[in-house]
Amino acid sequence: MIGSSTVRRGVAAACAALAVTAGVAACSSGDDSGGKTVLNVYAAASLNKVFTQLAEYYEKAHDDVDVKLNFAGSSALVNQIDQGADADVIATADEATMAKLGDAVENPKVFATNTLVIATAPGNPKRIANFAGLADPAIKTTVCAVEVPCGAATAAVEKNTGVDIKPVSEETSVSAVLAKVTSGQADAGLVYVTDAKGAGDKVATVTDPAFAAVVNKYPIAPLKDSEHKEDAEMFVSMVLGQNGAEVLGDAGFAPPTS
Repeated sequence: MIGSSTVRRGVAAACAALAVTAGVAACSSGDDSGGKTVLNVYAAASLNKVFTQLAEYYEKAHDDVDVKLNFAGSSALVNQIDQGADADVIATADEATMAKLGDAVENPKVFATNTLVIATAPGNPKRIANFAGLADPAIKTTVCAVEVPCGAATAAVEKNTGVDIKPVSEETSVSAVLAKVTSGQADAGLVYVTDAKGAGDKVATVTDPAFAAVVNKYPIAPLKDSEHKEDAEMFVSMVLGQNGAEVLGDAGFAPPTS
């Protein structure tokens, strides 16, 4: 597979050539019409609320920067970058997915951890007691696809416990799993603790000791080919710093572990 750095350089070269031929700016320079620097931050779907808040903090401290957020399943984000997407910063829901970017990212650092929980309809009407209860074919369970970090975590719990779940659907992001539960399309879903907390009284939660053994570590890194390296590095520093720790903690994320 061609590295994402190579793809991004190729896209930039093609844009430059087109601009010369056409006599116009054929591609975005990363600045909007207001003259602000556009910082493109790609983040796992489970980071939606916290990164939205952190982006607001960053913009208040840097009034010449417009932070553009792109949320999706971590694997989808990596694929977008491999195909030449103009990202400056990426945060994924596990280290294995970040590692797929290879040398396209600089010095990824873990900034938070997360674990799974079972989300059900309010009141837990199916009386699900634990992870093993999801093996009951009468329980419509939805999970993340194994290619996505929350799906890989689910598969790890299945392997550790010997419980075999037959899901009614496999979603591309944890937010999609949660939506299936809150809409009534599924009785239960394997989501992160933070997503269930963010859903408030829309869901009930069921824990299991097996979840504590599978911890997702969230890394963040600037892209090597970023045209706004200084802002990218400062945004990463903010997430790794006190502001980031407070916002992440309020959302239910645990701090990095050794």
